[in-house]
Amino acid sequence: MSGTSLSLAATAYRELIRRILEGELKPGDTLQESRLCTELSMSRTPVREAIARINSEGLAEQSGRFLRVRRISPEEIDEIFFLRRALEPAAIRAATTRLLPEQIDGLAGAVRALLAGDTGTDDAQWQVDRSFHSTIAEAAGNPAAAKVIRDLQTRTCIFDHRIVPERFALGCHEHLAMLDAIRRGARDEAATLMEAHLDHARDAIFVHLDKLQPVSSEKAPLL
Repeated sequence: MSGTSLSLAATAYRELIRRILEGELKPGDTLQESRLCTELSMSRTPVREAIARINSEGLAEQSGRFLRVRRISPEEIDEIFFLRRALEPAAIRAATTRLLPEQIDGLAGAVRALLAGDTGTDDAQWQVDRSFHSTIAEAAGNPAAAKVIRDLQTRTCIFDHRIVPERFALGCHEHLAMLDAIRRGARDEAATLMEAHLDHARDAIFVHLDKLQPVSSEKAPLL
């Protein structure tokens, strides 16, 4: 796919995500390619790519011939972060002695570029966040756990700085604090910072979801 098509696909994706998270596209609504092409004034290729990405992130489900919007429940988010919190602190503890200095520098540089606004695309925040967590997970030396972490992160990556803007700068600084702990070899500190980082991200998503679909505030404990 050309760069222009990729850009259009990203634009279509962001618009569909906005509609889902703001309730314009409701659970059960059909993601009909031809209709969305008309509404977005785009050809089929970028719209098809956007729908495929939404499906891969667990926001759609097959219903007959069509994909329909899935409801994102607080319970589902809680389950995802329960698993991430079980895996990622252990991963960063193991990765502390395995990450190379140039890897740490590269991750820190990417985060600082985000904070400085020196990134080239709207998807940069998602890419940097995914790279941060994936690099740490892979450095831990457990490929199976790394794959699970990547899959879990994909299911929450829609809640980026455009949807939960208050998390952008805070999340960046939390990443930098973790990298500093890794650089100093402070394994337990890095793990504690990762736990707090995931808790903060989860809580910010809950606040956003509660605005859209009020539910009981009781959450499953993170043991």
